[in-house]
Amino acid sequence: MYKILIVEDHALIRFGLRTAFETKDFISGIYEAVSGEDAVELVKNNDIDAVIMDLGLPNMDGIDTTKKIKSLNKNIKVIILTSHNSEEEVINSIKAGACAYCSKDINPEKLADILLSVMEGAIWFDSKISHVILNAVCENNEPKKFNADEYYNLTDREKEVLYYICEGLNNNEISKILDVSVNTVKVHVSSIIQKLEVEDRTQVVVKALKSFKKINT
Repeated sequence: MYKILIVEDHALIRFGLRTAFETKDFISGIYEAVSGEDAVELVKNNDIDAVIMDLGLPNMDGIDTTKKIKSLNKNIKVIILTSHNSEEEVINSIKAGACAYCSKDINPEKLADILLSVMEGAIWFDSKISHVILNAVCENNEPKKFNADEYYNLTDREKEVLYYICEGLNNNEISKILDVSVNTVKVHVSSIIQKLEVEDRTQVVVKALKSFKKINT
């Protein structure tokens, strides 16, 4: 059972999201905020598990609000819901701590599935903005390579797990692909997080993206 916060300054969109999530039996509470400032106060005073975040908020935008929320509680999952798809905004959202980035025209049922997925540790990007991520890690249609110094002494298996983390897969999905137990994947993920000196999977992806981009700068 999860408590979610919808951060959106348009009343009609908030109403539509609330209506969609009210029917889900895994939602135990729904909060609403019309601004970043209101969202931060709600997070301070309530036990919230996930945030559906609009980028185009007045005053404090969605990226800054995400940064503030994650500084208050690093375990909160933030899902960006927006019509923006520039590379800068996508990458900055990831750096801020968002674990999913969805277009506003997404089907509400799909959004609910994404919420469950990210609560299990996955990272998700809408197919409409996936080219932005590919552009960040590819050049001339060829994947960029990690600099050897950027592997942080990862084992070959950890490099495989890192690849699938960056693909947005959760532990169950990785375990099936590698034909190992979920507990084994968890051990590898914990080791990767420790070696990369980050706090969670989202920061693993951010550091990986930085390493990709560093090679050709």
